[in-house]
Amino acid sequence: MASSLTAAYPWTTSPLISCAPMRLIANASLAAAVSMAGGLGFIGAGSDISTLSSELSKSREIFSKSNFTTSKSGILPVGVGFLLWGAPLKDTLAILSKPENIPAAVWLFAPRDQTQLRDWADGVRKATANKTKIWIQVTSVREALDAVKIAKPDVLVVQGTDAGGHGAAQGAGIVSLVPETIDAVTEHCKTASTTLPFFVATGGISDGRGVAAAICLGAQGVCLGTRYLAATEATIAPGYQDAVLRASDGGTTTIRSSVYDQLRGTTEWPAGYGGRGVLNASFRDHESGVSFEDNKKLYEEAVASGDKGWEGDRARLTTYAGTGVGLVKGVEPAEAITRKVQSDAAKILNETRARL
Repeated sequence: MASSLTAAYPWTTSPLISCAPMRLIANASLAAAVSMAGGLGFIGAGSDISTLSSELSKSREIFSKSNFTTSKSGILPVGVGFLLWGAPLKDTLAILSKPENIPAAVWLFAPRDQTQLRDWADGVRKATANKTKIWIQVTSVREALDAVKIAKPDVLVVQGTDAGGHGAAQGAGIVSLVPETIDAVTEHCKTASTTLPFFVATGGISDGRGVAAAICLGAQGVCLGTRYLAATEATIAPGYQDAVLRASDGGTTTIRSSVYDQLRGTTEWPAGYGGRGVLNASFRDHESGVSFEDNKKLYEEAVASGDKGWEGDRARLTTYAGTGVGLVKGVEPAEAITRKVQSDAAKILNETRARL
């Protein structure tokens, strides 16, 4: 294994910033822009790989037109994220095994059972001749230890409960979760004489201050999701993006719940997961006792209204976002977001060292 996370991806800048593989939102354009800015962008395949080949092709075209090269031959400098409860392993491996499609990383999350982690990790490594690094997202110390024992990931993505979108219905923030996970995994790897994975922190991080804090907690890299909802390259409805920009005080204005999944019909998630999103009329009506049938009807009417479904006090459409949403102030290119977060974090860390 490389001596550092940035050494594993030589085009990246320390501290490594990655873009979450947000399903339907993180496309080739967003992922490529993050990577070309010195980070590692992920394409969000999720549970549906119908567009995966075309998205990988688009990323190749972007890098080619930009004359962006890396010292890692034979890989695309982007990652791909999969939801294991729904993504088809055999068909996915057939796509990734093509030499032109080999990504720098594959991000695995939400298996129906832990054996899926082994099947996917082994399958991806074989299909890509060990060129693709395995990232596994975990939400607890127990999950982290299980993942290490079962799949020996190259990277553990430690997700705190402040994260937007889907995560554990019950969990801890990164301030306690990251160091406890690192301690437990380090002890296990020492006892078992196995290679220690790198650690990437995610959940509630939206700017350089959060990145610097995560690095001080022991992470070697950081993943941002909510911040990239306001990237110009994100595949996101204008109404959704505007709702993110309007939101503030995310600890009180977002909640992790299964309500939005039920209303959207995305109920395939395994037990124990919920989606954190901005509170709106759909959730308030649920809490006040409005029947599911009536709430669903109103939700469908909001869907039909397009961007108006995110407007005003009666906004109803799902707005997945983390508690750091109040730090997202404007829409910018992903390159600008990535470089600013990196430089701000580096400056803070240098200033901190100087004060000690």
